[in-house]
Amino acid sequence: GSGGPLARAIRSKLTAALQPTHLEVRDDSSQHGGPPGAETHFGVLVVSGRFAGLAPLQRHRLVHEALREELAGPLHALQIVARTPEQWQSDPRNPPAPPCLGGSKRERRGG
Repeated sequence: GSGGPLARAIRSKLTAALQPTHLEVRDDSSQHGGPPGAETHFGVLVVSGRFAGLAPLQRHRLVHEALREELAGPLHALQIVARTPEQWQSDPRNPPAPPCLGGSKRERRGG
């Protein structure tokens, strides 16, 4: 399937805002201690001509702007890989998700 409602919203909004030539939306929530179906941690790979001439920070800002509503609500973490079509053609690999650094409410922290 195409994922849950948040995954579908992310895909739809990024498609509308950036007209990507390639888009991957990955739900990493299960790796971060959330309940099944939580949809809180995502990774996106966006390949768009809109990124031409932009620094990585500017590209990330475009993605964040497209997903402003989701980032203000249910979306807790977003890994972004933003490439131009030329960059994607020369290296069509999506880096793996970074390891979870904690933050689960079930963790016990010393103090």
